[in-house]
Amino acid sequence: MKRVLITGAAGFIGSHLCDKFIGEGYHVIGMDNLLTGNLRNIEHLFPNPNFEFYHHDVSKFVHVPGELDYILHFASPASPIDYLKMPIQTLKVGSLGTHNLLGLAKAKKARILVASTSEVYGDPLVHPQTEEYWGNVNPVGPRGVYDEAKRFQEAITMAYHTFHGVETRIIRIFNTYGPRMRLDDGRVLPAFIGQALRGEDLTAFGDGSQTRSFCYVSDLVDGIYKLLMSDYAQPVNVGNPDEITINQFGEEILKLTGAKSKLIYKPLPIDDPKQRRPDISKAKAILGWEPKVNRAEGLKLTLSYFQSLIN
Repeated sequence: MKRVLITGAAGFIGSHLCDKFIGEGYHVIGMDNLLTGNLRNIEHLFPNPNFEFYHHDVSKFVHVPGELDYILHFASPASPIDYLKMPIQTLKVGSLGTHNLLGLAKAKKARILVASTSEVYGDPLVHPQTEEYWGNVNPVGPRGVYDEAKRFQEAITMAYHTFHGVETRIIRIFNTYGPRMRLDDGRVLPAFIGQALRGEDLTAFGDGSQTRSFCYVSDLVDGIYKLLMSDYAQPVNVGNPDEITINQFGEEILKLTGAKSKLIYKPLPIDDPKQRRPDISKAKAILGWEPKVNRAEGLKLTLSYFQSLIN
């Protein structure tokens, strides 16, 4: 039985990856320091003999006994509310944590996939964003702790690939949503749904004309799995190119929930991206991947999950 280490295992995406690899017949070792993750996301796996959990911070030395075939590095605060509150931890998990896991991959002769992000493009001057675009990032702005941690993560991953011959994969994840997101994580989708369910007005930033593209979590997990199993070492965008303005999205949430709320506006945060849409040509050509779940379907499933948390 092949063994896979998944860091950030108790987080939103990490927990879905644990489910995926258990379903594919792997022995899964989940690792998380529970800074932003929640054991509730993976507690259903604890009785499974093919799942084990390590409560550990990957910014410190990582030891896993026995053989490892794959490592998926998904440990990091990922929402602005988290990385602005924990800037040093965010930088450490992107740098020291990635270094530790690349060293583990080298020692175990394992293939490692690291989770990068569309935030490496910053507030983009190119639209949609292709993998060849180098980005427009403010390294000393408040978002720099996350953006630059991820950019360094890509650089050290590629260095281990070229210098040490480690089998590496880099995925650039665009806005993703679905069950197990935290209602309080500060991102627009859970914020809007949470506000609507509580009968509060929906808080948009700027004038609401900025755009986002939302990918349902099962599509993302499928893309991650296909990239891990591919032979492609350069970064690959995985996301849903169906772009929507924040204003349009707010109206969708109000209609879906039946809330009588309205949109209210606050100043746009520093360096907040005005446009976000992936070019997924590479994922289509190299992985044969594209999203299958449309936003209407995905939002119904996500709303049902959030309603279960509130009720």
